[in-house]
Amino acid sequence: MSDRFTQLARRRRMLPDLWTIGAACIAIVVLAPILSIAWIAVNPTENIWPHLMATVLPRYLVTTLMLMGGVAILTAAMGTGAAWLVSQYRFPGRNWLSHALLFPMAIPAYVGAYALVDVLDYAGPLQSGLRAAFGWTSARDYWFPETRSLPMAILVLSFSLYPYVYLLARSAYREQSGRAYEVARALGCGPWGMFLRIGWPLARPAIAAGVALALMETVADYGTVLHFGVQTLTTGVFSTWLNGGNAGGAAQISGVILVLILLLVGLERAGRGGARFHRLGRSAQPHEPTEIVGRKRWYATVLCLIPFAGGFLLPLGVMLVHSAAAPESWLAPGLIEALVNTLVVGGLAALATVGAAIFLVYALRMKGSRAAQWLLPMTLVGYAAPGAVLALGLLLPLAALDHRLADGVLALTGWDPGLMITGTAFALGLAYLVRFFGIAQGAVDAAFGRVSPSLSMAARSLGRSASGTLRSVYLPLMRGSVLTALLVVFVDCVKELPATLLLRPFNYNTLSTRVFELASLERLSEAAPAALLVMAVGLLAVVVVARRQD
Repeated sequence: MSDRFTQLARRRRMLPDLWTIGAACIAIVVLAPILSIAWIAVNPTENIWPHLMATVLPRYLVTTLMLMGGVAILTAAMGTGAAWLVSQYRFPGRNWLSHALLFPMAIPAYVGAYALVDVLDYAGPLQSGLRAAFGWTSARDYWFPETRSLPMAILVLSFSLYPYVYLLARSAYREQSGRAYEVARALGCGPWGMFLRIGWPLARPAIAAGVALALMETVADYGTVLHFGVQTLTTGVFSTWLNGGNAGGAAQISGVILVLILLLVGLERAGRGGARFHRLGRSAQPHEPTEIVGRKRWYATVLCLIPFAGGFLLPLGVMLVHSAAAPESWLAPGLIEALVNTLVVGGLAALATVGAAIFLVYALRMKGSRAAQWLLPMTLVGYAAPGAVLALGLLLPLAALDHRLADGVLALTGWDPGLMITGTAFALGLAYLVRFFGIAQGAVDAAFGRVSPSLSMAARSLGRSASGTLRSVYLPLMRGSVLTALLVVFVDCVKELPATLLLRPFNYNTLSTRVFELASLERLSEAAPAALLVMAVGLLAVVVVARRQD
């Protein structure tokens, strides 16, 4: 009899519980779009891969690589240089610049593109002022850089994305021991020697991670490159799918993007190699910033002001000017509708994303199986995939499911319900969940890691269930991290453009799509209020992140 009970107990332990089933379902939802892209690319209804290879794909790939190379150089230079200055030296404006340098994270790159073109274009204030000052009558009388070009796209994306490098590099410099710098100074190293021999090698893993994040966002960008007339792989997905009507070809281009992202991640990890840098202990003395004297202190201020002005002050100033020129645009009916849509779909998507991340991470940690070692990193792939790629991977399977559901309802009731999934904002919210699940998962996993396992074991020994332990032990201790994750995911949902353009229902606008549509029609005064609202939401998240960094 005892053997029988033992066998039954073993079978019960082998059967999956609700936590395991739920975690598996969440992982399937997050990974399904990537698998869908692979399937569509390998089994297209019309294989145009040879045509793509012979015509547009090489141009898309070369342009994308050139864009990535330029952004990598500029973001590394601006982010690392600014982080080194504010963490190692004292100069005028250092205290507020250390936070202000994060503000460009609040502004989508496509808003910066609209602002820069508005200022630099032929009819803009800069060229108009030059013609008035020197008596020039046409563009033939003077030379001016091409505004809508690849170099300008690189510049705008770099101004928008350098905070990724700055944030990680500044944290790395702050954690370094000051004794290494004291020894280097005693051995005769100057400022450049300390940076090249100590600062750069010790912060290289953080800098590489920041540049990798910036390049992922560069590959995913659509609004900026479209406004500058730069043809990249992402614009190729839109063109092949929407203009050419070939989903298989779009999936094949998406596959190239995914391979590029995976190579980027692999190169970043290979670049770090097996290097590990550790502090000597709690007693390690932090580095005390050095006072810059003379004119050089103002040079440091100017160098830090340049990325802040280009990434934040310029877009904000242009949008404020256009908004003031047409104050009635704040009362436009379309703006209120877009704001409500943004708050609803973005808020619900953020709640669903963070909730799913908490469920998945807790389930895998509770089981303590090897699955967590490979499943958690796999769920990060959604954040690496551009929104256009995820939209393609979601829309086609959801459309097929939608048609089958509609056919089933029609066969049973005689009533055609139409599109019940893709015709609503559900598909858009699902794309947000997949796209930003990696952000929520990373924040939640780190928060779980900061809670002592002895607390949960004590709760379980006192009779608490798994869900009860999560509610009474983990969530109260993780409240700050969970709220930050909610805010960051919500802001990213507000700023997301490619997935929103492809998956939104008909006549359904969010703030980002309203800005895109009106700015594309050169109606920047009407687009300015929506752009300012996007900036305000993003700035709130940046302020919260900046406070948590102190």
